[in-house]
Parts: sequence; structure tokens; C-alpha cells
Amino acid sequence: MVRKLLLGVFSGFFTLILLAGLAWMSLNWYAEQPLRENPDEVLEFTIRPGDSLIRVASRLSDAGWIEYPQVMRLLARIDNVAGGIHAGDYLIPGGINKHELLQMFVSGDVRYYEVVLVEGSTVGEALQALNGHEKLSQPLDDDALQKLLAELDIEGNPEGQFYPDTYFFESGDTVESVLRRANARMSSVLSEEWEARSDDLPYETPYEALIMASLIEKETGAEWERPEISGVFVRRLGKRMRLQTDPTVIYGMGDRYQGRLTRRMLREDTPYNTYTRHGLPPTPIALAGREAINAALNPKDGTTLYFVARGDGTHHFSETLAEHNRAVRKYQIVERRGDYRSTLEAQ
Repeated sequence: MVRKLLLGVFSGFFTLILLAGLAWMSLNWYAEQPLRENPDEVLEFTIRPGDSLIRVASRLSDAGWIEYPQVMRLLARIDNVAGGIHAGDYLIPGGINKHELLQMFVSGDVRYYEVVLVEGSTVGEALQALNGHEKLSQPLDDDALQKLLAELDIEGNPEGQFYPDTYFFESGDTVESVLRRANARMSSVLSEEWEARSDDLPYETPYEALIMASLIEKETGAEWERPEISGVFVRRLGKRMRLQTDPTVIYGMGDRYQGRLTRRMLREDTPYNTYTRHGLPPTPIALAGREAINAALNPKDGTTLYFVARGDGTHHFSETLAEHNRAVRKYQIVERRGDYRSTLEAQ
């Protein structure tokens, strides 16, 4: 009797072990199957703050990407990752399996977005790009911007204080967080370039160099021209010649500028008009990149004092006014009604 009882217990225990083994093998087989037959298929999926794993699994099931959502919770316990998933946007490739999917959620392998602060743009245009990005949260109004500027110790016009670059962020990051990074990046780049500057420059502070860099940034997009334009501006400052650069006139006009610059506008005095005032304008006029900052701090040696746009994005440089006037006649046509195109004139 006892023998039969022991045999029955042993048989039942063996059956349980066998069933448990089969269950484990089935669970492991399920976990290692790719999510989709087509490995190139990708699902854009968002885990919201506060989402539980079972809620996430149910939504994946509703989307047709997993079966048996309850099993995902069991897998998470086996993998010791239950409750550790990160909120954010994900791009889930169809070729991964359930174990890999859980690791993606736990590691926070979220999708990153980008926003570009363009070289030569104004801080207003940069803020417009940030506030308009659908994946950045908490757009800044004027009051919030002023509060941020105070925290960053930026007084007055904040133009030029943010570094133009491509910034990557997670969905839900704030506009403020990107601006803080851009300001820190500008401080770092300007400091690095200032330490490596040439001798005998007409700047007392890195900020003055940043002002010059913004003028160079607005004058040309040709990288190789920037040191030469810097050289022209530095030499003109040394000779007490006005810089006479059109972008400063345009910046000083603000919203009144509608895309057409006239000689009358060149004579209209503003704090930024380098046709009517000597020296640098009071602040930068645009976001300047590293190349422009480097050029401002390392101007090209030479004797040129003038340049005129060729019309192809580059400039002709001249040493004398007579040579410059010939270049103006060659490369530019003054249009009707007093329209004016970029040149440097004599004092």
C-alpha cells in the first residue's frame, strides 16, 4: 500500500516536473519568437509616464504586435525587470523578440528627435523653431524667456548667446532644456576659441569677439572666406573706418525690414547701423558658429579693406577704393528706385 502511494507521489511529482519543463520551454520559445514575420517592419510606440507593464503589453496586443499580453508580465518577472520600464517614444523593429523588447523598455532605448538652431539666424528665429517643435514641451512665452535669461545671467539683448547646432532630445523634453544646453555650448566654444586667439586683436572681451563673429556669419557662408572678411573688418577698425556691413543695418531695422535695402536705409541711424556709427554694434546680430568665431579671433593677414558680393555666394576683395569701385561695376547692378546691394564704401 505504501509502495503504491509512494509510486503515485513520485509519478505525480515527475508529471509536475515534466509539465513545468514543458511550460518553461513553451515560455522560452514564445519569448524568443520575433515580433513580426517581416523584420523590417517598425512600430512607433509611446510609453506614457505612469504606464504599467501590463498596460503597455495590452496596447501592444491591441496593435497586433504581441499575443498573450499576460505572459509579458511573467517574462518581466523572470527577467527581473518588472516595474522598470521607461517612458518615451520607441521605434520597435519587427525582428526583435520579447526578451529584447523588455530590455529596450528597461534600458530606455527611446527615440531621439532633433531640432536645428541655424547659423546666422536670430535668437527670435531660434526660439520660434523650438516653440514650434511638436515633441518639445513647455514653449517659452516672453515672461518665461526673461526668467530663463535672468537665471543664465544674460542681461539686455540675448542675441548670439546660444550656439547654433543640431540638438537631440527625447519626446517631452522642454524648450528651456535645449536653450540651456545651447547657452552652455556657446560659453564652452567661445572660451576655447578665445584661449587660442591670435595676438593684437581689437577686442577687450570674448563678447566683443562674438559680436564680430556674428557679422562674419551674416556676410558669408563660404568657410574659406571668413578669415579674410575678418581681416578686412579688423583692419578697418584699426584705421577708424566704419565697418559698413549691410546685415547690421537690417538687424537694426527689426521688423521694418521687408527684404529690400535702400540707400536711404543706410543713412538711417540706429545703434546697429555700422554705416552711421564707428566700431562694433552693441550686441551680436545673429547666432555664430565655431568657424565664424575662429575667424573673428584669427583674421587673415593682408591689406584688403573692401569687399563686394560676386552674386554666387562669394566676394571680391580689394585693397584700394578705385579697385573696389571697378569690382562694384563688374559684379553688381544697382536696381531702380535706389535699391542697394552689399558693398563697403569709402569714409
